[in-house]
Amino acid sequence: MALWKNKGEGDGVERSVEPSRVISTPPITSAAPQPERRHPGGYEMANIGKSISIKGDVVGDEDTILEGRVEGRVSLRNFHLTIGPNGDIQGEVSAKQVTVVGKIAGNVIASERIEVRETGRIQGDLIAPRLTVAEGAMINGAITMKEASALEKLRPAEKKLESAPSPTPLVAHKAS
Repeated sequence: MALWKNKGEGDGVERSVEPSRVISTPPITSAAPQPERRHPGGYEMANIGKSISIKGDVVGDEDTILEGRVEGRVSLRNFHLTIGPNGDIQGEVSAKQVTVVGKIAGNVIASERIEVRETGRIQGDLIAPRLTVAEGAMINGAITMKEASALEKLRPAEKKLESAPSPTPLVAHKAS
């Protein structure tokens, strides 16, 4: 509310004038960052949505959030993998860090740490130098705590498996 002195309305008489109302809206930005897709370091993470289903191996060179289903190996050697609440992996997982909120049926290898949150479910062995398990999480498998240098020795074995030829299928023959 503002006070104005008007000319011709008596000496020293002031009257009150109601200012007009202005409604301001925040600017609309099309590239608004989505906090759930941001890494604590500030950069954006890859996101595999909950409607995505992959049959095959997933290999990447960036931090990833997996909300969908993967039937195959997931390998993010030097990066962080987060299995979201809808995420479901049927296969081996290897990454620098693994955070499990969803489900994994397969072994999990992390060179830095594995974190299993309250709703996380793992059916398989875990190998990492550090492990955090929240109350309510479920793990059915062996847990091996190894230093990062010992985990590097496992990596050549992984490479041999990747380059090994697939086994020849057996064919049954009828004896005549």
